[in-house]
Amino acid sequence: MAYIDLPEFEEMSPKIQEKARPILEKTGQLGEIFKLLALDEKVYMATDMMVQSFLLDETYLSYEIKEAIALLISKENSCKMCVDVHKNIAKILGLSEERIGQILEGIESIGTDEKEKAMLRFCVRASKKDNYKMQREDIEALKALGWNDKEILEAVAITGYFNYINTLSNVFGLGQ
Repeated sequence: MAYIDLPEFEEMSPKIQEKARPILEKTGQLGEIFKLLALDEKVYMATDMMVQSFLLDETYLSYEIKEAIALLISKENSCKMCVDVHKNIAKILGLSEERIGQILEGIESIGTDEKEKAMLRFCVRASKKDNYKMQREDIEALKALGWNDKEILEAVAITGYFNYINTLSNVFGLGQ
């Protein structure tokens, strides 16, 4: 139960209702994070654009690595709601229960190559408050493994997005 009153569909702006209709038709309900964002149309629209651009659109990174970042950062931030949501999304995208379990056990448990593990370790480190300590060498190490600037930028943007959405979820008690 959220710590504040969340709007129901009828209380949302027409623009947000337009975004909500397909979700309601498909699932029969709106999640708490949707309702929280719907409190402010500008916040909702900005967040929706990030979701579309980073997570739903085809981008430089595979959906699998994007969901691994989502799960790892949400777990790191103790955002149970986001972990649960992204476990389901990962399943929809074709990740096996085994793979999801490996991700949630931690990077070293994931059955993947060192290139992907290095990117995931980098993202977890980038999600922390002391990310200002990261250096050019950290980026160069990823590039030496074959990651390019656009992939690294996208991974960090997704990491930042999950710090943002996890903060909203945790602060307002969503999924409690």
